[in-house]
Amino acid sequence: MSIRSINPKELPIPQLHQYLLGSIGPRPICFASTVDKDGNRNLAPFSFFNVFSANPPIVVFSPAKSGRTGASKDTYLNCKEVPEVTINVVNYDMVQQMSLASSPYPKGTDEFVKAGFTPIDAELIKPARVKESPVQLECKVIEIKELGEKGGAGNLIICEVVKLHIDEKIITEKNHIDPYKIDLISRMGGNFYCRANGDALFEIPKPITSIGIGIDQLPEKIRLSPHLTGNQLGQLGQLEKIPSAEEYGSEESLGETAAYKKASDLLLENKTQEALSLLLKNIGNE
Repeated sequence: MSIRSINPKELPIPQLHQYLLGSIGPRPICFASTVDKDGNRNLAPFSFFNVFSANPPIVVFSPAKSGRTGASKDTYLNCKEVPEVTINVVNYDMVQQMSLASSPYPKGTDEFVKAGFTPIDAELIKPARVKESPVQLECKVIEIKELGEKGGAGNLIICEVVKLHIDEKIITEKNHIDPYKIDLISRMGGNFYCRANGDALFEIPKPITSIGIGIDQLPEKIRLSPHLTGNQLGQLGQLEKIPSAEEYGSEESLGETAAYKKASDLLLENKTQEALSLLLKNIGNE
């Protein structure tokens, strides 16, 4: 691997921007609805956005100064005048309209109208919600931190969620949000987006109540094998214990190459215990 090491202060801002956004992603999208002191609506998306706390419920986003002109975003100016924002989650069904709303329209333009979205009243704050969004968060702005004066500088807007609105169709029987039904999209670098649906979604059990043995506890021959990837070793390392001789003694006897191939197939099916048992029977426990 050949690594290019870069001092960010030596790069033109557009190039630095491209490197950062191209490498840090996918990024969730804050579709922010705000109003100015006269009640004029504004609707704009930002991918410098995430949730940072549940108690209290805090979301943070950053409408950066224009890298071309240095001008501040209307969203930032509105939050200074009226410290409230409705953050609307963006899914695949609304991605083209959301992109249209990001056009640099003159101040005072109503992007709800331009992009064809339906405004509905919020319950606790002034900025309207986007009816088409599957999740809408009414937020109070609790702090705005300016990160710089020049073009490309962010303005960190820290918000507390005071009301959530969730489409019942995306809530499961266990009272979770169904990742397949919400069909989220996110930003990559340049003009690229990512859709969190279909084969893009996969599960990995969280090691919250269990402690994995770790890759370092796997037999050396398995741990250093060129037949297993780092992901596969990580999967094996999440087991809570090494299977005993009694547990793997009944596994079929295969040649080394065939054993690694079958173990890889078992790992794809999340049959981790069976995969390690097979390897221990055929590769060894030393």
